[in-house]
Amino acid sequence: MLSPRSLLYGSALYHLSLMGPAPAAIAIAMDEAWPGDAAAGARLAAGSFRFAGEVQAGSLPPWTAPLRPEFLASLHGFAWLADLAALDQRGRAAARRWTADWLERCDGWDPVSWRADVMGARLTAWVAHWHTLVGRNGESGLGRGLLASMARQSRHLARVAAHEARGVKRLAAIAGLVVAAAALGNAARLERALRRLEREIAVQLLPDGGHVERGPRAQLGALMTLVDARAALRALQVVVPPALQGAIDRAAPMLRFFRHGDGGLALFNGADEMASGTIDLVLTRSEAKGRAPFSAPHLGFQRLQAGHSLVLCDAGPPPAAGLDESAHAGTLSFEMSHGRERLIVNCGSYHGRSASWESVARATAAHSTLVVADTNSAEIRADGRLGRRPTQVPCERAERDGAQWVATGHDGYVPIFGLVHQRQLFLSADGEDLRGEDRVSGKAGQGFAIRFHLHPQVQASLTQDGAAALLRLPSGLGWRLRAQGAVMSLAESIYLGAGAPRKSQQVLLDGHVATAGTTVKWGLRREGKALS
Repeated sequence: MLSPRSLLYGSALYHLSLMGPAPAAIAIAMDEAWPGDAAAGARLAAGSFRFAGEVQAGSLPPWTAPLRPEFLASLHGFAWLADLAALDQRGRAAARRWTADWLERCDGWDPVSWRADVMGARLTAWVAHWHTLVGRNGESGLGRGLLASMARQSRHLARVAAHEARGVKRLAAIAGLVVAAAALGNAARLERALRRLEREIAVQLLPDGGHVERGPRAQLGALMTLVDARAALRALQVVVPPALQGAIDRAAPMLRFFRHGDGGLALFNGADEMASGTIDLVLTRSEAKGRAPFSAPHLGFQRLQAGHSLVLCDAGPPPAAGLDESAHAGTLSFEMSHGRERLIVNCGSYHGRSASWESVARATAAHSTLVVADTNSAEIRADGRLGRRPTQVPCERAERDGAQWVATGHDGYVPIFGLVHQRQLFLSADGEDLRGEDRVSGKAGQGFAIRFHLHPQVQASLTQDGAAALLRLPSGLGWRLRAQGAVMSLAESIYLGAGAPRKSQQVLLDGHVATAGTTVKWGLRREGKALS
């Protein structure tokens, strides 16, 4: 059953309300579009449309096919323009043909294609690839059609951008409105859009520069969106508001915060590694020189770095309701890398068609942290949002003579088990000794497991006495994991950080909560020489 709002937006009367003048020419040219993938462009030009493992074939994009909403959103958001533009003249011809087809078949309200974030992304893509679509002189019939459509879409977007979506999606919608207003030369709408953007920045960008959705993927998306908005203002030769510039200057160091030594992103809250070249480009275009902080207290993450070792720890509560559709139940999980090699990881994020796989990837057990009775520390509801969740996640940090220490905990298991999990991490000044302590206190009797998920390229074996695990990196460097207070074993795991699922291993420390609570102490120390 259609909602009253859908009935209104889909009506002929509402369509008439969007009619109005359109400029004869575009006011700006954004010459720095985000680069695409020529190989992906070749697949598109051959008629293969792909999204998260779902493939649809045809000579034209399947705008109205019975596909998942996020597949359709990907199509209608026009991000694929970059891939076609990167191909060759064949790709650019397909871009023009498909865009003209969209104007003919989809230039009216639809619950997916006219969703605020999708529309914002589409308008930004059209402006960024304007010369690809209409040529340098901009006098084509397609150009006139695009300008008329942009004028109608921006009128609708001005009405819905500030309330229809939340989080990064709302930011994309409002930034798209800024880009469209600049491109159409509509000074009044641009001024209103900038005021909305400034208000949204104040809500979404925390004082430490972190994005409220608490994930590296959201951090990257927010920064790219803000850079696009600034690029449109510069192209129009409009002064960039201090709030926008300040947001970029704060968000970029936090993106650096989430990078491992290989240049990719850490795997928290819906993130995958991402191509390091893409991250480099986003940071370059941000023009922000700030270094990654060690502590992000507002965002709730900690970074321990010494020698060649880097440890990132989730030390904050999950994002608030409404901002948690990508949130994982990974409170107190950590990742560790040494140089350019990842050692301890979270499993990553699943973006395919299987709802069960998505739930598995978001589960506490898919993270390098402690799990009580194989139960998530935050409830993942059927609608994808979080229900019960940790609310108190205190954190302390200290540094001395180059060594770093973090102590944190969470109450996510209090409502169902009456248990509190506390974790301490200590990284030595040379970065070659990471020590941890996990304590579970409260009602006795429950079993727990502390999981250390290993990157697929790490080879693991137990010592003969079962008291330690030997971990070998591809470079040959070895690490020894020891533990007291729990039984150590090896088990299979899965890694989703680089796209396709890959088999990997995990080290398990199993124990039970005693009457006085249980403490497990563990240490991860680099061996003096490479393991053969």
